[in-house]
Amino acid sequence: MSRTRTAALSLLAVPALVLAACTSDPEPSTGGAGGGSTGADTDSSTASAAAEVEIPTQELNEDLRSQLPEDVQESGTMVSVNTGSFPPYTIVQGDNEVTGATADLATALEQMLDITIEHTTIDGLASVLQGMDGGRYDLDLGPIGDFPERQEQATFVDYVQEYVVFAVPAGNPAEIEDIASTCGTRIAVQAAGSAERTIKEQSVTCEENGEEPVEVQSYKDQPSSILAVQSGRADAFFSSQAPLTYFVQQSDGELELAGTGEANGFDDLFQGAVVPKDSPTADVLLAAFEELHANGTYDAIMTKWGLEGNTLDTPGINLGQ
Repeated sequence: MSRTRTAALSLLAVPALVLAACTSDPEPSTGGAGGGSTGADTDSSTASAAAEVEIPTQELNEDLRSQLPEDVQESGTMVSVNTGSFPPYTIVQGDNEVTGATADLATALEQMLDITIEHTTIDGLASVLQGMDGGRYDLDLGPIGDFPERQEQATFVDYVQEYVVFAVPAGNPAEIEDIASTCGTRIAVQAAGSAERTIKEQSVTCEENGEEPVEVQSYKDQPSSILAVQSGRADAFFSSQAPLTYFVQQSDGELELAGTGEANGFDDLFQGAVVPKDSPTADVLLAAFEELHANGTYDAIMTKWGLEGNTLDTPGINLGQ
């Protein structure tokens, strides 16, 4: 059966510098999965975030292309879905227009597999997984956190290792050093993510130890969460180190990282691309990532976007344990 295609619900990303100028505070989400962001164009922000690194051009790998699903080979197109801007990996700028590390990876895959990758933005990982089950999307380059429960619904091709830390106002007035020091503080998180679950568990631990609980504020996306900190509604944003580093760099000294080098409730945290469960695309993607590692393209892309600290020596399938 041929796949049905959905129209792109592409949204514009909001860089932290633009958010800092906003006067209205976002309202926390009451639940549901995180979605995309809306706002101004990010060209200047993106340019300042990316280093001048030459990305190698890929040679066509006919063998890998022949292993793609038949409908992809026939159409020459894959639909890559995302859930909004997740800088510096994914920065959504318009209809089928993204920049960032995953956009550079997508370009390399297009060259290697002789395909066109169409980008579309929707709300939430649940919608991503449902869309893959329904044949509407071929992959999500993410990176998305790889956890065993998610592996029951899709296959992960992991290519980065992530850490979960805090973005706090300069000077760290709430004195947040790690997750154990968050009792009695206001912590912003992206709704329905692993960080939200972990900080809620910590809040219970605080109360069990006779301390004040954590006030957990759940927002629909990363920009709204970081704005909560910049506007004084939250003491910190608890999320992946890579995007928080990006927001800190764009904040002109207003923000800093806290809790780095700490487990903060997580063991090894692998992130990667997601494809439909049992799809042959997983093996193709793994082999493609291995080739990008071997020829230096992976390191060049990660260096370009300041992600050297998140590299994996070897990509793998369903590494999350």
